[in-house]
Amino acid sequence: MKERKIPEPKPLFAERMEKLLPDRKDREKYWEIVKLEPVNSIRVNTLKIIPDELRRKLENYGWIIRVPWKNFPEIMIVDGKKPTGNVREIIEDGIAKLEPGELGRSLEHLLGYYYIQELSSMLPVIALNPLPGDRYLDLCASPGSKTTQAGASMKNLGVIIANEVSLGRMRILASNLERCGVMNVVVTKKDGRDLTKKFQKEKFLLDKVLVDAPCSGEGTLRSSPKTYLMWNIKNVKSLPKLQKQLFENAFLCLRVGGEIVYSTCTHAPEENEGVVNDILEEFGDNIEIVDFELPLKTRAGINEWEGKKYDARVKKSKRIYPQDNNTEGFFLAKFRRVK
Repeated sequence: MKERKIPEPKPLFAERMEKLLPDRKDREKYWEIVKLEPVNSIRVNTLKIIPDELRRKLENYGWIIRVPWKNFPEIMIVDGKKPTGNVREIIEDGIAKLEPGELGRSLEHLLGYYYIQELSSMLPVIALNPLPGDRYLDLCASPGSKTTQAGASMKNLGVIIANEVSLGRMRILASNLERCGVMNVVVTKKDGRDLTKKFQKEKFLLDKVLVDAPCSGEGTLRSSPKTYLMWNIKNVKSLPKLQKQLFENAFLCLRVGGEIVYSTCTHAPEENEGVVNDILEEFGDNIEIVDFELPLKTRAGINEWEGKKYDARVKKSKRIYPQDNNTEGFFLAKFRRVK
């Protein structure tokens, strides 16, 4: 892959990444990979088609498909396509690149047979593993990548509450749910904190909750280089208040034994381990942080940042760095309500 021209990172952001990645070679790999375009990854919508059948259809276009995680055949990478000799084709390592927008123009995509989704974005639902019959809440649901993934995991059985506070984003969410044939979903438009307070009042208990929280987006540099320009330390410092409030209210809606995943697409410890630490302190012996397996390399949560030490259990959180798996950056932590 060729490097792209991208903005220079702000000095404070670069300084913080140096603290997070103290090994020089590791850090160099990080700065190298964020200059590259992300891979073309898709998730087969098993509500409509089985992975083998979709793969055959896509390979008929000449697309070169591979499955990165053997236990998840529905997750695929489209490396490119077989060269046809067209003079406009861009060839790299003997493979022709997909045309801009080609992945989204296919009939199979329009029919909802697959969803274009970044690999690390698929991890929260893998970690949460919603099952048929569950009561499942996706608190910050738009554009619907994780909600449609949960719908497939649940086989359209049980109920999904997909919440989104923005009307414009809610329309996108509803459109994606319809295209993918997710039928067991109720779409709500409400501040996530208010929605979960209403559930508490009505004693409406949930089996699984995903809090994919609004964040500073440091992990999305590959797909969204404008993040370099938008990054602001004020956001990093102010967002944890909202993130904690969303989690706290959602956690109180869980039944005993219910599980909740907190995730962000940022590297900032204030929004990740700092939030997890405060959650563990607040809920004490009512909450358990759960270890879990993911199909790629992860790093343990850090236990100290800028002079503040975190609870040792925070290390059960998982950091995903781009240079480890050729993905975007991500963070996840999983919890269970124990009483």
